[in-house]
Order: sequence, then structure tokens, then C-alpha cells
Amino acid sequence: MNAAPSDAGAGEGTGGEHARVPEATPVPTLNLANLLTMSRLVLVPLFVMALFAGDGGDTFWRAMATALFAIASFTDQVDGWVARKYGLITDFGKIADPIADKALIGAALIGLSALGELGWWVTIVIAIREIGVTLLRFWVIRHGVIPASRGGKAKTLAQIAAITAYLLPLPAAAEPVRWVLMGLALILTVVTGLDYVVRAVRLRAAGQRATGTAS
Repeated sequence: MNAAPSDAGAGEGTGGEHARVPEATPVPTLNLANLLTMSRLVLVPLFVMALFAGDGGDTFWRAMATALFAIASFTDQVDGWVARKYGLITDFGKIADPIADKALIGAALIGLSALGELGWWVTIVIAIREIGVTLLRFWVIRHGVIPASRGGKAKTLAQIAAITAYLLPLPAAAEPVRWVLMGLALILTVVTGLDYVVRAVRLRAAGQRATGTAS
């Protein structure tokens, strides 16, 4: 009776026993980190409605828009921490997280430009970079996923700080501070965009070499 487990664990025809290696438990797509990411997408239309309420000049609604933007931005910091701490990193999260960031940042920039408070050229430069990076991710997705880099995170923080300064109903004396923050955000936006281009080209080249070797 005791021999049965040993025989079952032995490799047939090998004359030896093989330890059974436990399979890694797959990370479910529906987890806390991804739910936080999705909540950021849900907050975007609420933020836009608050921003345009009262023609964008009502102090109460402007404060509400700023609060919603701050909450949504906070989830961006929390979801990544939760994913890393509890091992909830998924391919869906790697794709959805930057898309949620871009939706929030894009809505804020377009809204501010539509209200005449931010030059359209600023919004266009940032939009081209963000859309380009998203297309790059899908361009190389068959070879792998490009995770958010530290530079990308710094860029996002700079954009959040600059947008928050523009959203707040501050006096005209604060305008130079807004320009400085937005200028820093623009510089990081362009530099990290070029970095993503390099990383995407390298990842695609490595994937093609691996495919060629395997074939």
C-alpha cells in the first residue's frame, strides 16, 4: 500500500522519481489593483462635468473638479503600489494603467484648453506623445509589454502637479508658477517619449531575433 505513492511519482521508464513542481497560481485579472485603475476611468467623466459646470468659472465646481482630479491621480499611485506589494501585476494592468492615466490627463488638458486657460499647442504636444506611446505599446505587444518606466512616472507626476496648479482657482500672481510646472512637464513628456521609442524598437528587434532563432 505504501508503494503506490512512490510508483505514482516515478517517471515511467526512467527508473527514478521526479519531484512534482507546484504550478504558480495565476494572478486574476479582476483584482484590487486593476479595480483601482478602472475606478480612475470612471472618475474621468465626472471630473469633466465638474470642470465645465458654471462655464468653468464657478469656484465651488472648480474645487470639485480639482478634488476629483486629485482622487483619480491618487489611485494611480496606489494601484501600482498594491500590484507590486501583493503580486497582482497582470498584462491587463500594464496596458490599462497607462491608458487610464492618459484618459485623465488628456481630459484635463483638453478641458483647460477649451476653457481658454491653457494653450492648445501644449495639449497637442502632450497628446501626440501619449497617443504615440500607446500605439508603440500595441506595435510591440506580440513581443512583450513595455511597462511604465521611472521617467514615465516622473512625467506623470509633473503633469499632475502642473494641471492641478491650473485647475485650482488661484490668483493671477500664481501664473509664473503654473508656467514653470507645465514647462517641466513638457520637457519630461518629450524626453520620456523618445525613451519609449528606443525601448519599443529594441523590444521588437529582440522579439524578431528570438522568432528567427526559434524557426
